[in-house]
Amino acid sequence: MSAPQSGASFLPIAAMMFAAGLGIPVFASLNAGLNQQLGSPIAATAVTFGIGLVISTTVLAFVGFPSASDFTLEKPWFYGASVFMLFYATAIAFSAPRIGLGNAIFFVLTGQLIAAATIDHFGLLGVIQTSLTPKRILGIAVMAVGLYLARKPV
Repeated sequence: MSAPQSGASFLPIAAMMFAAGLGIPVFASLNAGLNQQLGSPIAATAVTFGIGLVISTTVLAFVGFPSASDFTLEKPWFYGASVFMLFYATAIAFSAPRIGLGNAIFFVLTGQLIAAATIDHFGLLGVIQTSLTPKRILGIAVMAVGLYLARKPV
């Protein structure tokens, strides 16, 4: 795995990830609404993924498809990303209409903080290893407290 990016190349990546973060609650709201319209979180997720498949395949037609030899089972756990995305999309479609979008995202973000810190600390799944220092633990704790304070009591 390569070293973390720094300097000028870091800012565009950070901006892209900030935009992705803005998109997560929008995605959650839209998928939850589709769940309510269709009466099924699984159907909503299937429609969302179906449209995503069409769009991503169209983009690949322009930028180029990976070669068939790239699709190996050398590291089969990488394909597990689809299972986690499916679970997230279905869970958010199910839970947001029941406990509120803010509360659903609160639990998602708390889980992300814990998982990200653990994965980074141990360098799991091929990511860059970043030790969990007291300063990072304090930062994560402050974020978790902030998330807790921002959630809406049910």
